[in-house]
Amino acid sequence: MRYEFPADALIQSLKYQNNLAIAPILANLLFDRLQEIPEKPDIIVPMPLHPIRLRERGFNQAMEVGRHLSQLLGIPLLPDCCSRTKHTLPQTGLPWKARQKNIRKAFGCTIDLSGKHIAVVDDVMTSGASLNELAAVLRQQGAVEISNWVIARTLPELHQTTVHTV
Repeated sequence: MRYEFPADALIQSLKYQNNLAIAPILANLLFDRLQEIPEKPDIIVPMPLHPIRLRERGFNQAMEVGRHLSQLLGIPLLPDCCSRTKHTLPQTGLPWKARQKNIRKAFGCTIDLSGKHIAVVDDVMTSGASLNELAAVLRQQGAVEISNWVIARTLPELHQTTVHTV
């Protein structure tokens, strides 16, 4: 979905108001779209939060959505195989160009993923910097294919493309 009303309100309610009842709703919305993909991944990995942010929030919203997707799809969720090793500034408040630098070397992974297709679950994708950085770590661990499953996508006005027909 586009990160605009009502998707943004649902995600913000989950993420910032601890409304965990929203997680299965968002998972079901994503599940409906995932019915179109031809090949299911071997493993689902939620976008990790740094332990400090996890303590502040009390839960990982990507983990909550991923837990429901795992049940719906019958695909194992590996909640602890990846970690956020660097406490970064929230990506939300940063300009696009600063996001890649902010998230560089922020993730670690502890298991062998040789030959595996991994689906990374996250709530919102803006620049893709976090997803790209985690994907690089997953590839280092042997993953051969990485799919990004996000609830909503946002683009700043400057980066949106308008199609004109004549």
